[in-house]
Amino acid sequence: MTATLTPDRAPAISPDHRGLRVTQLRVVHSEWTKFRSLRSTLYTLLLAVVFMIGLGALFAGIQAGQAKGFDPGQTAISVSLTGTFFAQLAIGVLGVLVITGEYSTGAIRASLAVVPARLPVLWAKLTICTAAVFATMLASSVAAFAVGQAMLSGKHLNASLSDPGALRSIFGAALYLSVAALTALALGALLRNTAAAISTFVAVFFVIPPLTMLLPASWSGSFVQYLPSNAGGMLIDGTYGVAHPLAPWTGFAVMCAYAVVLIGLAAWRLRSVDA
Repeated sequence: MTATLTPDRAPAISPDHRGLRVTQLRVVHSEWTKFRSLRSTLYTLLLAVVFMIGLGALFAGIQAGQAKGFDPGQTAISVSLTGTFFAQLAIGVLGVLVITGEYSTGAIRASLAVVPARLPVLWAKLTICTAAVFATMLASSVAAFAVGQAMLSGKHLNASLSDPGALRSIFGAALYLSVAALTALALGALLRNTAAAISTFVAVFFVIPPLTMLLPASWSGSFVQYLPSNAGGMLIDGTYGVAHPLAPWTGFAVMCAYAVVLIGLAAWRLRSVDA
């Protein structure tokens, strides 16, 4: 007795599931859901806002209480935006945690299993982090400028939006912090360890620049202006003690170049080394 074997019929595909595939837009939407669902995201962004506005107001108030004018390299604009360089610490932590948080919990394996090409995950994280930081910090820099100038107006030291460099500095503060976030995220993707990435970010942006002031001017004068924080900081009004500052947009381009190199290295490691 023989029987004819027939292959099982493939299950019908529901019309609702046709065309569902991994696309960059869907990966971005997924990363946005992760980003806004984490309490650490809200806390670090809120801390950056407090630093940006609160410390800007504090330094403006101190300046307004002094009888003398501004110190060399300072202006009414730069004083009100001093909080930028403290907010970058919170922004750096945020950028690192966006990716190392998944490495520490092992969730990155699930993300890469769903998106086998890997790089779309990195591009999505960079996009969401940059957009969130820029939007938040632009609003904060506008508020910091307004509060700072209101405090300086009592001594007639204030500036206005029509003053040279005012608008560039306000937008520049948001751009500077956005690139700082990209740099931190790239470090996190490259090192895959929260402590190591944050320590490296702090060393580059907070420790090395002040230490260079201890070096002889003949040594430091040739490279200090090219450090990421010093180069990018030129976009904000003021020279902050840099002997040979770069032009604002040239300095910002140098800072962006550092970020691009780190992102390239992070992308190479993501493609080459398993999570």
